[in-house]
Amino acid sequence: MRAFLGLGSNLGDRRTYLRAAVDRLPDLVAVSPVYETDPVGGPPGQGAYLNCVVELWTARTPRELLTAAQAAEAAAARVRVERWGPRTLDVDVLLVGDEKVDEPDLTIPHPWMWSRGFVLVPLGDLAPELVLGNLTSELARGVRAAGSL
Repeated sequence: MRAFLGLGSNLGDRRTYLRAAVDRLPDLVAVSPVYETDPVGGPPGQGAYLNCVVELWTARTPRELLTAAQAAEAAAARVRVERWGPRTLDVDVLLVGDEKVDEPDLTIPHPWMWSRGFVLVPLGDLAPELVLGNLTSELARGVRAAGSL
């Protein structure tokens, strides 16, 4: 089935963290362009994020994809200090086919993806049919092209 993961980094060599994560992810078929955005939420004074979305064609379950996402974060020495705080790498499972999951540590579709320009713009590069009608100019404001990995 078709699945999408969102990746972001705002600490250290952001592009290198994203590249390494992409290399670790299973069943990869496409990577969006990279975008730079200001942080949403969290403590003041954080640096800008680099964000992208990856597309997978996979037989893995949402739980297995979460495990792969967390392994990529661990490989990037991600430290969880505070919610929406700065991080070397954040990998979110956005969509996994038509699956719906509502568990304490995993919600599919991702609960905030439709309100985050830094997710919708790169997702729209890979799957415009999923984003059409959900991406407003207000959400896209502040999402700046930053090249590719």
